[in-house]
Amino acid sequence: MKTHEYKTFIDWTCSRGNGTTDYTSYERNFTFRASGKQQVIHCSADSPFRGDPQKFNPEELFIAAISSCHMLWYLHLCADNGINVIEYADSATGTMIEKPEGGGNFQEVVLQPLVTVEKEEMVEKAKLLHLEAHKKCFIANSCNFPIRQNATVNFQL
Repeated sequence: MKTHEYKTFIDWTCSRGNGTTDYTSYERNFTFRASGKQQVIHCSADSPFRGDPQKFNPEELFIAAISSCHMLWYLHLCADNGINVIEYADSATGTMIEKPEGGGNFQEVVLQPLVTVEKEEMVEKAKLLHLEAHKKCFIANSCNFPIRQNATVNFQL
């Protein structure tokens, strides 16, 4: 069995000089980066939690992780099975429930891949490979809620 470790860095960027003296005294802005990468992603809390709506929030990053992991496994499986994918796009959505006592959890994520393959005879196999990609996705296998797929596969005209 192989083990993979990942290291990330989060830096809180805005204390307004008062720290966390109360819930409204601090900004929710932070930066995210990963070991060995130059890029910095500017993030914040979601706007209902006093965050900056112009910045990525943890919930969006979480859904993007699920969606991109599925896509990368799917492309791998298509390549292994002779399915030539020409285009791939996904508009994933997630539903999170906030509990009255604080906290909450995701109830589901729905992936909606729109895939274009090279030939009409590739369409059916390409549709089936979404199920296999879901079984192999590291992120999906780490979640305790349903991740559904509503994939559409077309062929290049």
